[in-house]
Amino acid sequence: MTHDHDLVLRPTPAQTEAALNPPPGRNGGDLVVETLAGLGATTVFGLPGQHALGMFDALRRSDLRYIGLRVENNAGFAADAYGRITGEAAPLLLSTGPGALTSLAALQEAAAASAPVLAIGSQIPSAGLGGGRHGYLHELPDQAASFRGVVKSVHTVRTQSQIPSAIEAAWKSALSAPHGPVWVEIPQDVLLAETAIPVVTGGDAFPEELPPRPELTAVVADLLSRAARPAIIAGGGVVRADASGKLRQLAELVRAPVVTTPGGKGAFPWKHPLSLQSWIEDRHTTDFLEDADVLLVVGSGLGELSSNYHTFKPRGRVIQIEADLGKLESNHPALGIHADARLALQALLETVSERQDEEAPERVREVLAKVTERIASQELTLEQDVLASVRKALPADSPSFWDMTILAYWAWSAFDAKGPNHMHSAQGAGGLGYGFPAALGAAAADPTRPVLAVSGDGGALYSIAELATARQYDLNVTWLIVDDGGYGILREYMSDAFGEATATELTRPDYVALAESFGVPGVRTTPETLEQDLAKALASPGPSVVLLPAVLRMFAPTHLD
Repeated sequence: MTHDHDLVLRPTPAQTEAALNPPPGRNGGDLVVETLAGLGATTVFGLPGQHALGMFDALRRSDLRYIGLRVENNAGFAADAYGRITGEAAPLLLSTGPGALTSLAALQEAAAASAPVLAIGSQIPSAGLGGGRHGYLHELPDQAASFRGVVKSVHTVRTQSQIPSAIEAAWKSALSAPHGPVWVEIPQDVLLAETAIPVVTGGDAFPEELPPRPELTAVVADLLSRAARPAIIAGGGVVRADASGKLRQLAELVRAPVVTTPGGKGAFPWKHPLSLQSWIEDRHTTDFLEDADVLLVVGSGLGELSSNYHTFKPRGRVIQIEADLGKLESNHPALGIHADARLALQALLETVSERQDEEAPERVREVLAKVTERIASQELTLEQDVLASVRKALPADSPSFWDMTILAYWAWSAFDAKGPNHMHSAQGAGGLGYGFPAALGAAAADPTRPVLAVSGDGGALYSIAELATARQYDLNVTWLIVDDGGYGILREYMSDAFGEATATELTRPDYVALAESFGVPGVRTTPETLEQDLAKALASPGPSVVLLPAVLRMFAPTHLD
């Protein structure tokens, strides 16, 4: 009898020949890039540094495409977006100490959004490891410790023979539900030393699946089938799991209205009769969800934004499907199902009974009408017109990447993403500077579609250097910069809380002239001409900048009422 674990993959004649006669001049860095290629990687992002030069030298002997950014954090944002768009683990090559640490904010966003990023950093020479103070350039007592609280897993390498297995384990970790960033570090001398290890010719690129427990899905199917007022909250886990089609089937089967979180934008059709859209920060939506007798939460931890700033107090039975074990019941008691959203929804589709409810679409229309009335009462025509112009100018199948700026806060609630995996923002960790470098990563992933980046002038200043990257690689990204003279949302927060704002006003460059100095076309627009100017820029190949001088306001929050 043969067991699965007895099966051994036999090398092909070509693999045997390559193993017996590896090409000369290879080093530890070659083992890194060969392993990445064997796992299926085609593109890597990063920034070179002294200790990492072994990896970067090996790139010229490989077929991997390298996209080099100007700041490590921006390279991390680009890898994050590449991972979100492709569903693949995006390699991010970094150097030791300052280079590695500069990527931490981007890796925190990747962790919050479950974006698969495979960060591979160098280390000081092996002789300096162990926590002593040897005085090496970039030396830290324990570099990996800086990453353990941010990434999913840390993988340390000390010898060349460990490189392929460590990277393969990290790859699987990044792509196992929930997706996320991982960290691998390799000492400088290990990367630089000549290697006699055969060429890496393949790898096991398949992560483990996370199916639901069948006894739990049986209970959930029964609850949904017998519910009087079911509702669904769809989070980013639905998008990451590519489960939007199954979500729609289930919602239609049990006639459950669906609201998407900011991270779940596009997981459910915006115009569907059961769509509550994304107005999850609105009290009318919160009231509706609280009234549900069975509330199914898929791929969301019901965190701050998704719970209307923790004012959400469900009265019915809560069911939570979540791949991140730590998020199960972390905010509300629930029937928790630790599973990948796609597999769990499939299990429910196989067991749930169809439910009749002709009144559900009318209840949805009533909620949306109340939301519309509330916003209309606040005289926010400019903001709504600007957002509508962006939507009209952006092709329906183009992805957009939004920085932490007032227009993005509007978009979380009011923007129709037109499909799953089309709208992304930095709302997970909430750091500035995400929009433009992330859009560059998306354009590298799919050059056939124009990509939109949206930033305020404050966030734009984090990313100006990447205009050089956009030009160097001729990436098809249009960057909309809304210039309000400072950190607009913080200006609002401080003015409301303290009567006046401090440290929010900024001296800015002429963004159009600055873009043109990089060889990137720029145009200054107005709210009236935004749609036309943005559409023209998006239709033109290569990078471009559209500057909109405008002071936008946020709609009034409801969680303070």
